[in-house]
Amino acid sequence: MSFFAALTAAAQAHFGEKPRLVVGIVVDQMRWDYLSRYYDSFGPDGFRRLIDQGFSCNNCNINYVPTVTAIGHASVYTGTTPAYHGICGNNFYIDGKKTYCCADSTVQPVGSNSPKGQMSPHNMVATTIGDQLRLHTDFHSKVIGVSYKDRAAILPAGHSANAAYWLDLKNRCFITSTYYMESLPEWAKAFNKKLVEDKEFKKLGQDIGLSPHCGTITTDMAIAALQGEQLGKGDHTDMLCVSYSQTDVIGHKYGTRGQNTDDAYLQLDRDLARLLKALDDQVGRDNYLLFLTADHGAAHNWKFMQEHRLAAGPWNSGEMKERVYEALENDMGDGRDCIADIMDYRIFLNWDKIHQQGLITADMPHMVLNEVTKELDVCFAAVYSDLATSALPPLLRDRALMGYYPGRSGDIIFFPKPSYYEFGSWSSPTGTTHGEWNPYDAHIPCLFYGWKVRHGETSRTVSITDIAPTVCQMLHIQQPDACTGEPITEITE
Repeated sequence: MSFFAALTAAAQAHFGEKPRLVVGIVVDQMRWDYLSRYYDSFGPDGFRRLIDQGFSCNNCNINYVPTVTAIGHASVYTGTTPAYHGICGNNFYIDGKKTYCCADSTVQPVGSNSPKGQMSPHNMVATTIGDQLRLHTDFHSKVIGVSYKDRAAILPAGHSANAAYWLDLKNRCFITSTYYMESLPEWAKAFNKKLVEDKEFKKLGQDIGLSPHCGTITTDMAIAALQGEQLGKGDHTDMLCVSYSQTDVIGHKYGTRGQNTDDAYLQLDRDLARLLKALDDQVGRDNYLLFLTADHGAAHNWKFMQEHRLAAGPWNSGEMKERVYEALENDMGDGRDCIADIMDYRIFLNWDKIHQQGLITADMPHMVLNEVTKELDVCFAAVYSDLATSALPPLLRDRALMGYYPGRSGDIIFFPKPSYYEFGSWSSPTGTTHGEWNPYDAHIPCLFYGWKVRHGETSRTVSITDIAPTVCQMLHIQQPDACTGEPITEITE
């Protein structure tokens, strides 16, 4: 065989090789430094197996704002940012109406009668890894999403997924919607029957998200889906998307420090070990490609920071809104209801009210901006339409642009001082929240493990949007249709 013929044969063999299964894991609200904080407490078969035998990107960052759950999950799997995939918050506005990211009144719940089942990925305008995998195999590959949260199951799995399952707390079961199917498969019905009798679940009731046991149930369901759908057993590569949400619920309530958070991560470590063993047993230790990351991190509790003489503090969007109203009334004699909402450090103007009151619409965003910049705890602010030419520092400007989807993202964005955050519905006095550009919210774990992944690490800067193109290149399939990330060459070469 000639040299060139040998090269051709090697390339053909490489392109023909595929893992039997791809597994994506997102840990909600997991800061990157938790890997080292808990390393000595982790057992050998969970996180440490991924760290010690896999590849770690130690400087993986989120390259947009706001850093919230729905956006993070969509960005991991589409390989792009809200500017392209359209999921610009857990909630956002469409045609002036506040909209939940996955709400879909055209579908019905399956598995219960709860309106929580009226969900689908229809608001996401880009494809995912799973969509591209399904396209590549003429829809023979199976793609399944599993999570406590609906958005964390639905958005990763994508538009063409075979199923996404999320937890209905009221009825104590996993459900889906008619977007995917008309009735639950038998294995899911059997799982739910056992779940109803789960003693820990019964005891915790609606507070299951505040318990590490929520992660155990999510793992059980993921394993049930793995086995029930025989993932990794067919002729084509399948995909399982798993998201752990209890870490986020616990973080919002109890913060980044303390026994509750410690217990959550140590139990998650044990649950990961069980999931990895199930994957080993089902498809073989070297036959699946796995990645683990987070949708965002979290700030340390502001009181905790102040107790240690570190600059931090709370602010309240409702109070800021009242101050803006007061200033506008002094200047204009009106403007009381000109703000529809303040979410994720963005201001959504109420254009219907502004027009009804006959206010000067062209100047209104700048008039509000002028008041916002007077806030003591706000470092920078800009009108979205002015971003490209604004005086924001380049990093903030670029992340704001990448997080902006016209018609959905609002009118004004602002940036609090480091370690200052919204103190309200998403954070208790002892808890925390997220959403900002700072490393505590934007620096996340990024671990690859398994099929064709060598052991190692890099401190080169990579982005949350680089995960999808890395997986797609390893599978030799096309990247998602709005992908802006780049393959992580330390893993693909």
